[in-house]
Amino acid sequence: MKAIVSEDPAKAAAMQVAEMIAGADGRFSLGLAGGSTPAAMYRVLRYAEIDWSRVDFWLSDERWVAWDDERSNGNMAMTELVDHVGGKFHRPTFDGTTPEVSAAAYEESLRSVFEDRRPDLVLLGVGEDGHTASLFPGSRALKERSRCFVSNVIPETGEHRLTATYPLLWSASHLLVLAVGENKAIAVADSFAGVTPAGKIAEGEAVVEWHLDQGAASQLS
Repeated sequence: MKAIVSEDPAKAAAMQVAEMIAGADGRFSLGLAGGSTPAAMYRVLRYAEIDWSRVDFWLSDERWVAWDDERSNGNMAMTELVDHVGGKFHRPTFDGTTPEVSAAAYEESLRSVFEDRRPDLVLLGVGEDGHTASLFPGSRALKERSRCFVSNVIPETGEHRLTATYPLLWSASHLLVLAVGENKAIAVADSFAGVTPAGKIAEGEAVVEWHLDQGAASQLS
């Protein structure tokens, strides 16, 4: 894993993502993350002058809430990025189903997006507990090795989430993790030591880069 430290990680990440999309041949799959720092990145990225019609947007994780709920990662991604640039946005279907059925359907949808290619780029965040996507400490999805997208329950709260699994993240060409603030410093350091769920993303084939500010990077040696 590589740490990229800057005064404005959201801007630095947005510039890198724009360059990757612009330099790609054919369609480009971009996994979107929730959270305040990714949202700030989207507000920069939406002004990039690239061919957005080639981009397939999808979600690295989602809460089990209504599409227009303010807690929905998909709703945030639509508001901050997709509504401004176009492209094709692949979102889970929630109506009249269960988290398990929705995750299975979304998994099939993503397979059709990726076809025989690796996911191009997945954006991620990290929580103070070291989780990334909705791969929370102690949750059952951490042990999943065959599915690429599953339902998961946060042990501490009982909240249902849908999440990309390690097999999907490991198969990606590139993973970008964004973290800002001293409150993330211990989780970042523990992740670089490989002892958090976020730290395990480096065990696959993906190139893994972390965009950090000085606070988030302050515990790295």
